Amino acid sequence: MTVTCATPSPRNNASPTAMNPSYLDWNATAPVWPAVADAVAAALSTGGNPSSVHRGGRAARKLVNEARDAVAALVSASSDSVVFTSGGTEANTLALTAFPGRRVIVSAIEHASVLGAMNDVAIIPVRGDGLADLGALDELLSSDPRPALVSLMLANNETGIVQDVAEAARIAHRHGALIHTDAIQAPGRITVDVRALDVDLMTISAHKIGGPMGVGALIVRGDLPLAALIKGGGQERGRRGGTENVPGIAGFGVAARLAIETLSSAPSIAALRDDAQRRLLALAPDATVFGADAARLPNTLSIAMPRVASSTQVIALDLAGVMVSAGSACSSGKVERSHVLDAMGMPRDIAECAIRISLGRTTTAADIDRLVEAWGALYARTRASAA
Repeated sequence: MTVTCATPSPRNNASPTAMNPSYLDWNATAPVWPAVADAVAAALSTGGNPSSVHRGGRAARKLVNEARDAVAALVSASSDSVVFTSGGTEANTLALTAFPGRRVIVSAIEHASVLGAMNDVAIIPVRGDGLADLGALDELLSSDPRPALVSLMLANNETGIVQDVAEAARIAHRHGALIHTDAIQAPGRITVDVRALDVDLMTISAHKIGGPMGVGALIVRGDLPLAALIKGGGQERGRRGGTENVPGIAGFGVAARLAIETLSSAPSIAALRDDAQRRLLALAPDATVFGADAARLPNTLSIAMPRVASSTQVIALDLAGVMVSAGSACSSGKVERSHVLDAMGMPRDIAECAIRISLGRTTTAADIDRLVEAWGALYARTRASAA
């Protein structure tokens, strides 16, 4: 049964706001830093293949090595643990498929690239507060003696809820299992330390921190044997074949350094997020905020406007000059009910009316004012039409 949501005709507020919109979809992608764009352009002019031994090749290799150091520092890893990939999806797929013979256990709220990486996976349920049930993980590992690989994301891309990955790692290692975490949403927003989390594998991505799209990394502990997903000329220590994307990697390195420098802005971003949450709930006391009582990323607010479909909200806000999304942005432009909210046990009529608001380094109080005004106007119109 599909929820019946009000679908008023969104008003086309063709105004200066539409020409200078407020971008509140940072969890989908962060706008590229100007310094990153400069680094990509400079790398494009270098021209050498990093596997070549002449001066052009050495120059390209230097760019890759400098970026590798910067990306490693972003998550307190060693430089030789960084395997560059074409993005987070490839890194997640590599992590989950690199250990044939191990059964795979993933949480119910993982990104589609984790949930879809293997055909036969065991699922860790999540509680109503959005946190993975680690007692259930312990039982899954206890009930089957076969070697396992566990995957639990560090922070959810839809709700922003931060998982207790360190405790999951303790449980996994006690059972002799490996553990991977998709940490893509976390760097630059919260401190990420691969050693403190004690994970064996970690995925990160450039375009979530203001780097270029099409480049990511898998952090691999020590000399953990990894079956390459893409075989080729021995690049990335034999873990990922193919000529490195030098411009993208160079941009990733610059973005990593900037993400470390700007981590101190997280409290001010959290204050803007909390102000938005308070004001939206004041306008609509019947709205639902997901993960309000859990540890969340400082920039993320997931909220449902009762009886108004997610797609209607996204379109109406866009026409008012505010860009947000409904759930994950990695579904080829489709607006679908969130599997994350389903896993949390949210009623269908609420889950189908949820949007994600995510802030970033350039978000201002004026952006929040615009969001509140547009969201509040839509809420008022739907209530007036229902009266």
